[in-house]
Amino acid sequence: MNILRLDNELPLATSDWGWKYHHLGIPTKKRMPGETYLPKFKFHVSGFKTSPFGIEWMRFEKDSPVSKIIQLVPHIAFEVRDIDYELANHDFNVISEPESNTEGIRVAMIEHNGAPIELIEFEVNK
Repeated sequence: MNILRLDNELPLATSDWGWKYHHLGIPTKKRMPGETYLPKFKFHVSGFKTSPFGIEWMRFEKDSPVSKIIQLVPHIAFEVRDIDYELANHDFNVISEPESNTEGIRVAMIEHNGAPIELIEFEVNK
């Protein structure tokens, strides 16, 4: 069932589910200032810590194990209280199962209508 929302209404993820906007990840092939390399995922990130809008640039190595959709399509990231709850209570197409890449942080990726969406859970908020 398609639910229409009016232009002035917030999306369900923020209005009903309580998700909070965290960042927008944009793939790029251009070397960006202040890049940090993440060897496990073979890509460089930059911009997040200095962007007042939470924009994060991602430059991937050719052999990065990260899903191709994430390497090619910008993603939006939301902070959630409990990733396991969200995945169990919504019918999402899961791209990557929850994992902890940094102590105290769990991340999962889902796909909706061709767009990747990152869910982030911070241990301090549980």
